[in-house]
Amino acid sequence: MNLIEVAKHVAKGAGEILKEGFGTSFQIESKEGKQNLVTEYDVASQKWIIEEIKKTFPTHTFLAEEENIQEEPSDEILWIIDPLDGTVNFAHEIPFFAVSIAAAKGREIVAGCVYNPMLDELFFAEKGSGAFLGNRKLSVTKRDSLENAFVATGFPYNINENPLHCIDRFGKILEKGTPIRRLGAASLDICYVAAGRFDVFWEVGLHPWDMAAGKLILEEAEGKVSHYDGSPHQIFSYSTFLGTNELLHDEMVDMLKEDLL
Repeated sequence: MNLIEVAKHVAKGAGEILKEGFGTSFQIESKEGKQNLVTEYDVASQKWIIEEIKKTFPTHTFLAEEENIQEEPSDEILWIIDPLDGTVNFAHEIPFFAVSIAAAKGREIVAGCVYNPMLDELFFAEKGSGAFLGNRKLSVTKRDSLENAFVATGFPYNINENPLHCIDRFGKILEKGTPIRRLGAASLDICYVAAGRFDVFWEVGLHPWDMAAGKLILEEAEGKVSHYDGSPHQIFSYSTFLGTNELLHDEMVDMLKEDLL
């Protein structure tokens, strides 16, 4: 099996674990930050994913959200895993969450998938081969003005500290009258831009596992990803993320500029 087929297989298997746990009684713990939750299903999903990948690729390394698995990028394949993106939704019985799995070679994402088990939607991409939702090839929208755009964002767990003026930036775009959604699972938000459901997604403070697979999927759907200032996006930075249909990218960079706040 190649990288993307393994990623799809383990994502769907992990999704079954999450579906079995959804709506049941389980232990919820808090990590650093308000409402930064972890459940036993985050841990079970991650354990299963890593064990399954190791059956095919025993020498590969891992960067994963739970249990402090933090490998560095190298010339060997590094798997970047979020076993349950949208834990707060999951814990509150809101059926919008995902499994996100990406494979990186060096600092480049070469394969990735994002699976929403409740809707049975599997987004995936390989570098240079396009992005797909199931059998449907994905393509971003052609909207070229924020005046008629539909956008999404997210907020960091330390939003009370207003990191990088995230509240001010949100207010600035809100004042423009553009419809904004905050769904609670960044990996799916990014895939929704790739699928043409949203035109734009931005957020500060995302970890690699939140965005690695989605970044490749969006780029392979002919979207554009950068930091807020328009500079090339570095997946291993704990910084800013801006993903668009490309046509709106420059306008969003202007909206997010620090000196305009």
